[in-house]
Amino acid sequence: MNLYQAIVLGIVQGLTEFLPISSSAHLTIAGKLFGLISPATTESWTAFMAVIQLGTLIAVVAYFFKDLLRMAVSLKNDWTTHGVLNGFKHYSLHSRLGLFVVLGTLPMGLIGLGMSKVVHSMFTKSTTVIASSLIGLALLLWLAERVASHKRTLEVLTWWDALIIGTAQAMALIPGSSRSGTTITAGLFLNFSREAAARFSFLLSIPAIGASGLYELATVQKGIGDLGIANVAAATLVSAVVGYASIAWLLRFLLVNTTLSFVVYRIALGVLLLVLLSFGIMEF
Repeated sequence: MNLYQAIVLGIVQGLTEFLPISSSAHLTIAGKLFGLISPATTESWTAFMAVIQLGTLIAVVAYFFKDLLRMAVSLKNDWTTHGVLNGFKHYSLHSRLGLFVVLGTLPMGLIGLGMSKVVHSMFTKSTTVIASSLIGLALLLWLAERVASHKRTLEVLTWWDALIIGTAQAMALIPGSSRSGTTITAGLFLNFSREAAARFSFLLSIPAIGASGLYELATVQKGIGDLGIANVAAATLVSAVVGYASIAWLLRFLLVNTTLSFVVYRIALGVLLLVLLSFGIMEF
């Protein structure tokens, strides 16, 4: 990997992590085009994808910093004043959101640990799997747009909602599905507004992205070194800047637009990949 490739990959990560179009799919496609992915580089590439997410973690924490601070302070105050269970109905919105983020993260942790070997295998770099996931989730997102009322707000979020959306986030371990794509789709099926679904999706991504990136950084340091520490650092920094802009843009976009443009894009990209595979232009 050279510096130019690192910067391009950082831009790709920042643009696609928070849009419902799959950062893993786009990074894998870019990595294959750059010749960076092969059976011999599976672990180092998986580690790179996880570590570069730390840049987008910085972006989402920076964007929601005031909300996260309110959540922490409110949760501490409500815990002290009302107790743990009996007084939960008196908790403020920010306190409840903090607890729901923790609850929604549990499925990702449990399923992620169970699928660790699969995530590190060439299965997760398969173009066929990525193309199929791009199209499959696009159809689910389209269906969610059709049946959703778009009326619920985060003020009425429940434990059950958090668990369902958290479980959907775990499905993003399948390459091409998209963490924001699965969680926003689940939120729409639960009749949340598009903006509310995206906002909770972003908050829910914080512990998931952080845990994934730090775990890979600790366990596959050699692979990261093979790619060049300076290159990885550059890609991570670029992804942070671009990721922040992507969050701000998407939240404004969803206030007045549907997600159908992302549905069309996902289907078009998935079909293109399948065509390229069928003609032998792109490898499995």
